[in-house]
Amino acid sequence: MRHGVMPMELGLAHQLFRQARGADGRALYEVVTCAVAPGPVRTDADFPIDVGRGPEALDTAVTVLVPATHDPGATDSTGLLPADLAAALARIRPGTRVASICTGAFVLAAAGLLDGRRATTHWKSADLFRRLFPAVRLDPDVLYVDEGDVLTSAGEASGIDLCLHLIRRDHGAAVAADVARATVVPPHREGGQAQFVRRPVAAPGVGATGQARAWALRHLDRPLTLGELAARETMSVRTFNRRFREETGLTPMRWLALQRVDRARELLETTDLTVDRVAADAGFGTGTSLRQHFQAALGVSPAAYRRTFRGTGDIPA
Repeated sequence: MRHGVMPMELGLAHQLFRQARGADGRALYEVVTCAVAPGPVRTDADFPIDVGRGPEALDTAVTVLVPATHDPGATDSTGLLPADLAAALARIRPGTRVASICTGAFVLAAAGLLDGRRATTHWKSADLFRRLFPAVRLDPDVLYVDEGDVLTSAGEASGIDLCLHLIRRDHGAAVAADVARATVVPPHREGGQAQFVRRPVAAPGVGATGQARAWALRHLDRPLTLGELAARETMSVRTFNRRFREETGLTPMRWLALQRVDRARELLETTDLTVDRVAADAGFGTGTSLRQHFQAALGVSPAAYRRTFRGTGDIPA
């Protein structure tokens, strides 16, 4: 953390990760704040933060999260890191997961961690980012990007999405949903959703297409069509498709596929249903279709996902 840090971004990481609890109530993360030098750190608000830990905290970190800063010294006009920040980041062990919120991506890019990778940052900073870091495949239109061991997110609210995504990746959808419920935020927004939509993203049951979304969630096991969804709102398919994208940042069929993946996740974590039954209940029809969608969305098979989050053997055939 450097001078000019945004308190909201720093606070949301503490709030979300420290609320993640196992079934026995134990904390699943230890959250530590550090700066390039211990002591008072200026924020972009009217108060400083007294940071007790220096860069030595990075020596044993499992995940390093870099928030945004309004300090122009975080990188210079050539995209190079100041010596003290470069030395601090050099302490991160190989293989450590690194993530950024908003313009924290500039720090990761200047450290060479994003070269050749997809990344995102706040859309207002996209042009400058491209000029400074042409080796990075910038996508300024999404909420967050997961490249495995390096993740980047857009503005402050998408930092919440990124943190919940990390919790979900580490400990499953149920734990992430509990954290989201306690924080009163949506449990999951797809990383590929647009940063900017014409209307605020509404919950199911709210907005011009909300009733159709709420109805679809109750009938995921059925083969649903775009025409059927449009009819729930008494709209033409063309109008419904346009309004849906305005409200969610996704096409109706993309949104539906993601809801089905989430339903499958929940069933894999909480039941012993066979993969074919999970596929049927989530609306994928066949186990083969479920495996294909799961692999595409999460990069793992349903069986591997269940073993990770339940510690059980292979899914029954």
